[in-house]
Amino acid sequence: MALILLVDDDPQMLRLLTDVIELDGHEALMAEDGELALAYFEHQAPDLVITDILMPNKEGLEFISEVREMYPDLKIIAYSGGGSADPESYLEFASGMGADRVFSKPMPLASLRNEIKSLLAEGNIKSTASN
Repeated sequence: MALILLVDDDPQMLRLLTDVIELDGHEALMAEDGELALAYFEHQAPDLVITDILMPNKEGLEFISEVREMYPDLKIIAYSGGGSADPESYLEFASGMGADRVFSKPMPLASLRNEIKSLLAEGNIKSTASN
């Protein structure tokens, strides 16, 4: 079982992602922005981070940059709906800042689950899911 940190200012998205994570036998931590998410690292580093890009207080790109400095091997998935701009430009920045995978909203959940499984396998964290 992996510990996965979910970062998004949308409570519905956090709930959806938590359901997906728990379906595959992992534990989810939730944070409403990058600033709150960084506080989790004081107690325990997660095995994987899934973060939105556009959030209040500390947005996703800044969060990814700070996490990447502290934990260069931590696996990170970033996603964005783009807000008023093109989501692809945010996702390109996220990749450049160190995100291992990027998705545009709405995310295809099957693809997300596959990427989570793949990244955790790279980090030698095993899923308890049978699929």
